[in-house]
Amino acid sequence: MLPIRTPVGLSGLTAAAALRRAPLKGWKSVEKESSIPHTAAEREAQHALKMGLPGASSITDKSIPTFSRGELPHFAGILTFMKAPYVEDITQVGKYDAAVVGAPFDGGTTYRSGARFGPQGIRKISALYSPYNFELGVDLREQMSLCDCGDIFNIPANIEKTFDQITNAVGHIAQSGAMPVVLGGDHSIGFPTVRGVAACTSKKIGIIHIDRHLDISEKDHDERMHTTPFFHATNIPNVPAKNLVQVGIGGWLVDRSAFPVIRERRPTIFTIQDIQEYGPEKVMEMALDRAWDGVDAVWLSYDIDSIEAAFVPGTGTPEPGGLLPREALKMVSMAAREGICGMEIVEVSPPYDHADITSLMALRIVVEVLGSLVSCGKMGAHKHILDREFKPF
Repeated sequence: MLPIRTPVGLSGLTAAAALRRAPLKGWKSVEKESSIPHTAAEREAQHALKMGLPGASSITDKSIPTFSRGELPHFAGILTFMKAPYVEDITQVGKYDAAVVGAPFDGGTTYRSGARFGPQGIRKISALYSPYNFELGVDLREQMSLCDCGDIFNIPANIEKTFDQITNAVGHIAQSGAMPVVLGGDHSIGFPTVRGVAACTSKKIGIIHIDRHLDISEKDHDERMHTTPFFHATNIPNVPAKNLVQVGIGGWLVDRSAFPVIRERRPTIFTIQDIQEYGPEKVMEMALDRAWDGVDAVWLSYDIDSIEAAFVPGTGTPEPGGLLPREALKMVSMAAREGICGMEIVEVSPPYDHADITSLMALRIVVEVLGSLVSCGKMGAHKHILDREFKPF
C-alpha cells in the first residue's frame, strides 16, 4: 500500500479544516448556500397543502400534500417550464422577471421537421430540475420570479401569419418588462422574435447567434425559412448587421447563397476552429465586444445544433464537430453576465431525440442563462430600453 502523503502546508490540520482553507469552488458554494433564503420554497409548500390537502396521517413529512402541487415529485404534476406558475391571463405577465413562451412552429424547416414539439419536450424534461444550482450558488425560485405563458398560437401552413403571431406575443411580453424566453420551434422564428423586442424600443439591439449554420440567406425554397432569420432581423432599422455575431459556424451545411449578404453586411463570424484556437472564453469576450459595440441591448439566439451532434441527436439538421456541452454552457453564461433583452432556444426536435438528452441540453442552456443573469445582478437590466409602445402586427 502506498503511504498517504500530506499536502505541503497542510500538516497538522484535520481533513475538514484543510478543505475549508483550500481554494475549492465546491466549499465556496456550500458557504454561499447559507445566504440564500427559503422564503419562496416555504410559501410554495404552504400553498401546496392549502390547494392539495394535507397528506395521509401515516406520512411523517407534514409538508407533503395529498395531491401533487409545486416542484415535487419531479415525475408528477402539470408540465409547465420547471413547474413555474402558468399565466393564463397574459395581461399579468409583467409581474414576473422572466416569462417562458413556446413557439411550436417548424414550417420553416428544410430537412427534418419535428421542432414544433420542442416546447413540449423541453417542458417535460424540465420537471427533472430543481431551481437551485450548486456551482453558481443561485436559487431561481428565491432570487427571481419566473412564469410560463404557454404557447403562441401558430398557423401551421402559413409562415408569415405565424411570424406576426410570434412578434405580437414576444412584443407583448417584452413591453410588460418581463424578459422573453422563447422555446422553439425552428430557427425561422429568429426573425419575428427579434422584431417583437425591437418594436418596443428606439434603442439599438445586437444579436449573439450561436449555431453551426449562418441562417442569413434572403430566401430558401422561395420563403423565409429557418435558413433566413438574420437576413430579415438585420433589416430592422434598430438591429444593425454589424452587431450580429455568429459563433460556432462551420461544417457541410453552410449555404453559399448567403455569402454575398455576408460580404455586404459584414457580421462577425467565429468558427469552431476559432473556438479551438482561442478557447471559448476568449471567443466570447470578442463576441460580446462586437455585439455590444454602440448598442443598448443584446438578444441571444441559441440553436441546439451548435453542439456536437452526438450530444444532441434530436435536431433537424445535425452537424458533427460542434461545441462540447461544457463549452456551450460557459459561452451562454458569459453572454448573460452582460445582461440580455431576451433569448430563444431553437431546433429541438423530440421525434429524433434519445432519452430526452437534446431537450435536457436545451433546458440546461436556458437555466444557465437565467442563473448567470441572477448571479451577476443583470436580471431586468434591459428594462431601460423599453421606451416605445408596442403596436401589434
